[in-house]
Amino acid sequence: MTLFSKTVAERTKPGQRQDVEEQDYTFHAYGRTEGICGIIISDHAYPALVAHQLLSKVVDEFLTSHPRSEWATSNPTLPFPELKDYIVKYQDPHQADSIMKIQKELDETKIVLHKTIESVLERGTKIDDLVAKSDGLSTQSKMFYSEYSPFLSGLITWKMGILWA
Repeated sequence: MTLFSKTVAERTKPGQRQDVEEQDYTFHAYGRTEGICGIIISDHAYPALVAHQLLSKVVDEFLTSHPRSEWATSNPTLPFPELKDYIVKYQDPHQADSIMKIQKELDETKIVLHKTIESVLERGTKIDDLVAKSDGLSTQSKMFYSEYSPFLSGLITWKMGILWA
């Protein structure tokens, strides 16, 4: 991987960003005009946008901590403890990238909304069933009233006649 990283770094022009896939890995490269190139090696599933954001931050911070005069003329080993913090933070790209974090929250909200809409539609179906049953009962009561109305009015008159007598 080291040899392939060096090859990708050498072929990355200053100011250029590129992603190169090799076997199970993606090499994300960012060449700077200062003569340095940052490389991140990830699996194919890791988002390129997040990898390049990380590269920008790491390279900027490295150049701030270590000016060109420290590394341009020799091949020194320079301490960069901040790198460990970045590696830990960027293990989960959804937590590291605010856009991906918001997208994840939107996806979760969308799932909840779909479930809510489905339950409302189910309730709507149940309400439609109740309305249909109510209409059926109303129709039956009207039929009962029209069929038995003369009998009931005669019965009421007869009972009233008994009461007056």
